[in-house]
Amino acid sequence: MVETVTIEDVQLVLSHPEEFTMEWIGNQYYVKQLLAAWLLVDKADSPLNPRVLGPPGIGKTTLACAAAKQMGRPVYIYQATADTRPEDLLVQPVISARNEITYHASPLVTAMLKGCICVLDEGNRMSEKSWASLAPLLDHRRYVESIIAGIKIPAHPDFRICCTMNNDASTYEIPEYIHSRLQPQITIEFPDREDELKILKFNLPFCGGDLLNYVVDFLQRAHAKDEPFSVRDGINIARYCSKLMISEVKDLADMPDFVKRAVQQILGEKALQYLSNLSVTADEVLNPDRSIDEVLKIIKKPPNSPPRKTSNRAWRLMPEEMDEGDDDEEADDDEGDDDEKKERENDWEAGVDNESGEAPGDDDSHE
Repeated sequence: MVETVTIEDVQLVLSHPEEFTMEWIGNQYYVKQLLAAWLLVDKADSPLNPRVLGPPGIGKTTLACAAAKQMGRPVYIYQATADTRPEDLLVQPVISARNEITYHASPLVTAMLKGCICVLDEGNRMSEKSWASLAPLLDHRRYVESIIAGIKIPAHPDFRICCTMNNDASTYEIPEYIHSRLQPQITIEFPDREDELKILKFNLPFCGGDLLNYVVDFLQRAHAKDEPFSVRDGINIARYCSKLMISEVKDLADMPDFVKRAVQQILGEKALQYLSNLSVTADEVLNPDRSIDEVLKIIKKPPNSPPRKTSNRAWRLMPEEMDEGDDDEEADDDEGDDDEKKERENDWEAGVDNESGEAPGDDDSHE
C-alpha cells in the first residue's frame, strides 16, 4: 500500500524501508560508538551525524543497520553515486498513470518524516552540489528544501542519519563545511580470525568447516600484508568454490584446486600468493587441459622440488633461487662445471653416455 504525507499542500509519496536479516558479528564497540553518537543527553541536545569509514566489503552498512535494529527503528538506505543530484536526494517528480505529476520522497526524506534511521551509503561518491543540499539537515536547523516541490521539509525529532564512506580512489573529497558536520568518525578495521570465521559461518551455513577455515586463513594472510581483500570477498570465494565442487567433483581432496580457481576469478592472479600453503603454481592447477587426477598429483607433490631434466644432469635451482651478484654467478658456474665433470666421469664408469644414453665408444666414434 502506498503511504503519503502532505506538506504545505504538496502530497509526497513515501519510500519503503529496508528489510534485512543481517547481524553485526565482531567488535561490539563499533555498535556502542554509533549508538552513543545518536544519543540525546538532554532536551537541549541534538544527535550527531557519524560517518563510518573502512574498505569496501568490511560491513559498514551492516553495522549501521545493526545499530538501528537495537534501537527498534526502521532503516532507509540511500545509495549515493557520482551522478547523484540534489533532487535525487530529496524529492523527484514522477508522471503518474493519469498523466499527473506526483512527488516521490527519497528514502532519506522518508526517514526524516517518519523519525527513522537513514544510511547514506558511500556518501563520498557524491559531488559538492549534492552535499550542499544537505547542509541545513546536518546542523541544528535539521531541515531540507526541495526546489522541485517548492517546500521546506523539517526532520522528525527521532530522525537519525549515518554516512558510510569507502577509503578508495573512486571517491570525492568531502567539502570542509560538510566534513565538520559529519562527526564523529568511526573507522572499522578488519576482524580477527575468530570473528571472521563466525561471519563466514553466519552467511554460509551450507559450507563445510574445512572450506571456511581454508578461506579464513587466506584472508588473514592478506590482512597481514595490508591487502584490501574483505570478508565480502571471502564469502564470494567460499560460495563460488562450493558451487564448483558440487557441479564438478564432490571430493574434499579437490578443494585446494577449487579455492585457487575461485580466488583467481574473483580477486585476480595477485591474490594467489596468499595461498602459500599449497606447493603448486596457478598455471599448473588452472590449466583447463589437465584432468582431475593430474591436478591432484600436482597438488600432492613435495614442496620446493626443483625441476628434473630428462637427461642425467644434476638438478638445477630455479632462477629466483640463484644469487644475482656477479661473483656469486661465477662461483655457481664453476661449481656447475665441476658437477658436470664428475657426472660425466661417473657415467663413463657406468658405461652410459650422459646425453645420448648410449654406451660410449672410442674417441673416433665421437668425432
